[in-house]
Amino acid sequence: MNAIFSWIIKKRIHQIDLFKKYPLEVQDEWFWRLIESGSDTDWGRLHHFKDIDSYEDFKNRIPLQDYNTLKPFIDRMVEGEQQVLWNSEVKWFAKSSGTTSDKSKFIPISVESLEDCHYKGGKDLLSIYYNNYPEANLYGGKHLVVGGSSTPCKITEDSYSGDLSAIIVKNLPYWVEQKRTPSREIALMDNWEEKVLEIAKNTIREDVSLVSGVPSWTLVIFNKVLEITGKKHIHEVWPNLECFMHGGVKFEPYREAFKKLLPNRMNYIESYNASEGYFGIQDQILNTDLLLMLDYGIFFEFIPMRSFDGLNSKEVCSLADVEIGVNYAVVISTNGGLWRYIIGDTIQFTEKQPFRFVITGRTAQFINAFGEELVVANTDQAIAKACSLTKAQIRDYSAAPVYMDGAASGGAHEWLVEFEHEPESMDDFSFHLDEELKKLNSDYEAKRTADIALGKPIVRKLPHGTFEFWLKSKGKLGGQHKVPRLSNERKIIEEIWSLCVSEFS
Repeated sequence: MNAIFSWIIKKRIHQIDLFKKYPLEVQDEWFWRLIESGSDTDWGRLHHFKDIDSYEDFKNRIPLQDYNTLKPFIDRMVEGEQQVLWNSEVKWFAKSSGTTSDKSKFIPISVESLEDCHYKGGKDLLSIYYNNYPEANLYGGKHLVVGGSSTPCKITEDSYSGDLSAIIVKNLPYWVEQKRTPSREIALMDNWEEKVLEIAKNTIREDVSLVSGVPSWTLVIFNKVLEITGKKHIHEVWPNLECFMHGGVKFEPYREAFKKLLPNRMNYIESYNASEGYFGIQDQILNTDLLLMLDYGIFFEFIPMRSFDGLNSKEVCSLADVEIGVNYAVVISTNGGLWRYIIGDTIQFTEKQPFRFVITGRTAQFINAFGEELVVANTDQAIAKACSLTKAQIRDYSAAPVYMDGAASGGAHEWLVEFEHEPESMDDFSFHLDEELKKLNSDYEAKRTADIALGKPIVRKLPHGTFEFWLKSKGKLGGQHKVPRLSNERKIIEEIWSLCVSEFS
């Protein structure tokens, strides 16, 4: 069965090779297909889609969008109206799990976006894996997917909402469902703490060959499995586990923790997907850069972060005009009815033949209080290096500026760090973190000169469970929910610290 599955799933490689060879042509084809599909919708009539004759015309007619500007249209769809943003039936709405905001976003999921984007991305992940590892035996075992904690619920008579992972689980085809573990009932449990326990209890006797999920939450599952079984590492529980497919946050800060728990031969592959769409897959074994997936019903645009001004941004380009090494905000138009939608993520291209990239952060997650222009890609790498040099492992972190108060001293960055294994010396950890950031970011290095504008980082060690407690207080515990790594203001970090002081003092 595994050999048959491998042969079938790898047939997709030829099509992937085609869009790698002809990326601009594939994007152009999808641009016109999306315009045609949207022409007879309320949105298409409002913006005169039938009169659009070029990409430049498209840019001029349709303003950049975010969730708030599309919300009146989405609200109508949630109430059951059709032909609003997309021309086929939309009855599923993904409750956005990529934000720690108190407000939920409901991303429309059409049949096309579910089948031709999200499911296609999952199948391509397996196709690329089997192509890179011909000896793979994933289909010989069970697949543990650590997903969201939101059971799909009915909004109206004809519309439903839930985490994207919950929607996907609810609609999985038979050939996937029979290989997934744990049961659907456990996978869709709302209470994350109970769910962790049930996942661990109900999978320890399975022959798990694949685990998929966000690294931070997957570690929680692994540790619970070891706690229940009394084993030293995960391969003693699942000897045939060969692959961890991960996404959601940068893997580097967690690599050492996974090596400790998975000492046998393991393969790691990254993907980049969100409620809004499936965007990238790691297609090479030794290169972790992501291949931009161009035939999923998504037309991509990009805003250079040097000129980013939200919905008022003027400098916007298509894939044809991107440059290597430039930090871009991602804009998408999709087969789910999102038009020129700024998703909030930033990427940087590393290659153009084919188009490969790295995720650099979020448009709202950065620190630039003193001209240092620090992004998540910098801090993830620096944290990983500092951990390596001080024999530490982290669970999570968040950082924000300490602004100048008019005193003689300058500002600083305050870091809240929760360790899996604490460093041998916190002073050494802070020193190496600072030094690595200087190496990675010349603006940070310049501002750190003589401690005048920016002083040494202030690193505060948090007790275990602090970040989970904060996420729980926001109703965001588990699944795809993440702690914001960077913030240019202090609201989040002060909330977390105040919870820490009140609950753990």
